[in-house]
Amino acid sequence: MTHKSKPSKIPWPTKDAMQQVYEHNLWGGGDISFYSGVGSHDVATIQPYIEEVIAFFKSLESPPVVCDLGCGDFNVGKELVPYTQAYKAVDIVPELIKYNTKTFKSEHLSFATLDLAKDPLPQGDIALLRQVLQHLSNAEIQAIVNKLYAYRYVILTEHLPDQEFTPNIDIISGQGIRLKKHSGVALQAPPFNFKVKAAKQLVSLPAPGVKGRLVTTLYTVV
Repeated sequence: MTHKSKPSKIPWPTKDAMQQVYEHNLWGGGDISFYSGVGSHDVATIQPYIEEVIAFFKSLESPPVVCDLGCGDFNVGKELVPYTQAYKAVDIVPELIKYNTKTFKSEHLSFATLDLAKDPLPQGDIALLRQVLQHLSNAEIQAIVNKLYAYRYVILTEHLPDQEFTPNIDIISGQGIRLKKHSGVALQAPPFNFKVKAAKQLVSLPAPGVKGRLVTTLYTVV
């Protein structure tokens, strides 16, 4: 008796996958034009994050230049802008960036369309990556990690399992994350082995409405 092998999934370009998420409101939001999911809107989830990040910004000698890598619908980022010298927000979806540019205005705020894995990243002091890497393949994460050494600090938020887990099981980039494989992104573990001077957990909260936790870590890079 022969068993038919399960056909392997063909990776979809990350840009196309993310455009579909917003076009079809796959992360919810009803009739809202662009919605980055409950993790970007649940007050009990985002308020502790905002408070911790602002407190860190204020602890620095001067307001930082912040690069929001994967800014999404900017519901979180807009609260951080006043505490920065410059805020550079980027995302892979052109329509989202066009909408954000029209919607959010500040003298030191800019938006740009970028593929984090393929394009040069904006220059700055701090890179913010909030629930971005969790949607990407290991190859794309590695390409991004290689560029994170240009920043003084990286503030990373990832959706992780509640219990011990096997880190960095590979996935195809897109809407889903590693949680269903009982995995999550851990940058300091293989294969990424992100080398930093220090790592400090800023926030760890239950993920709203689903299993797992949203864990935010501050990495001191240089």
